[in-house]
Amino acid sequence: MAHIARYILILLLLAPVRLPAAQAEWKNVERVVAIGDVHGDFNAFVEVLKFAGLIDQGHHWTGGKTHLVQTGDVPDRGPDSRKVMDLLMELEKEAGKAGGAVHALIGNHEAMNVYGDLRYTTPAEFAAFATPKSEAIREGFWKQEARRTPRPNFDDKRKWEEAHPLGYFEQRIAFSSQGPYGKWIRSHNAIIKINDTLYLHGGFGPRFANVPFKQIDDAITTELADISTIQPKDPAMADDGPLWNRVMAIDDSPATAALVDQTLAAQGVKRIVLGHTVTAGAIVTRFQGKVVLIDTGMSAVYGSHRACLLLEDGNAFAIHRGEKLPLPGGGPDFVAYLKKALALEPTGSPLGKFIADTEASLAAAK
Repeated sequence: MAHIARYILILLLLAPVRLPAAQAEWKNVERVVAIGDVHGDFNAFVEVLKFAGLIDQGHHWTGGKTHLVQTGDVPDRGPDSRKVMDLLMELEKEAGKAGGAVHALIGNHEAMNVYGDLRYTTPAEFAAFATPKSEAIREGFWKQEARRTPRPNFDDKRKWEEAHPLGYFEQRIAFSSQGPYGKWIRSHNAIIKINDTLYLHGGFGPRFANVPFKQIDDAITTELADISTIQPKDPAMADDGPLWNRVMAIDDSPATAALVDQTLAAQGVKRIVLGHTVTAGAIVTRFQGKVVLIDTGMSAVYGSHRACLLLEDGNAFAIHRGEKLPLPGGGPDFVAYLKKALALEPTGSPLGKFIADTEASLAAAK
């Protein structure tokens, strides 16, 4: 038993490995599908992929040369994060062979799982990593913990086991620098540019608006390569950093409008596509279409709202529950789009209130 614990400790403490920088920019891509936060809901993710024509009933790639962008937050809150990551890994290979691509971006929850912030990791997610040896592995770790605990008792062990469910240590190995999921996440980008659009998880605060996106992206992957060096103000962890910031998604002030224009000019793009901030259940445009929010809350945790963004031949669409809807930048046409999306939703959708609020704002602006 002791040798099992020592083996795990060796794996957990492996020296960090700096992976080669991933490509961060693509041009002349005819079709891009962007999907927001999944949060462990495998069935929802599969359904949206099918809506977009990207996979068949066997979950194999049918998207041809399409580029799929998943803007992060695959893990946490839901039960099937591992299944979603495994599917993305397979689709990366299949899409590449077909001339397409899959871009699984780093969100704040990918980063959290890499550097060990597991506040939102569910028991089912840990259980997905459990094996017949998990009891023995956990017992080995408890014995090491007990040596550091003065006179440990049954209650001490019970609390410790609650904090370390079966599969916990295997999950930590899997997300380490040498583990399959940790290494996979670290090999990805946090920010990419396809044609005239920038994709990332959270958004840009003023501190990062004028910094070239490739420089920010490289900083985040460098920080995650060696988690011992990450500081709270670094891009991978900072509240105003690209993985966490929400200002472009929630603030309508002139200052934020100016920040959006400043960022677009500095990064040389037409629009910014963001996840992270849950909408009322549909793809939402802001600032005349310069910002597009695609975290529709597809997970059951957030209401099971199924939609994704499609950029095709220079035009923007929402694929909402399988229906392809033109996506306006704002104004009355945007309201009309939202009403079409609402008609596809189950009764009681929060889109109704969002539409009423949007109409009121338009009326007040006249």
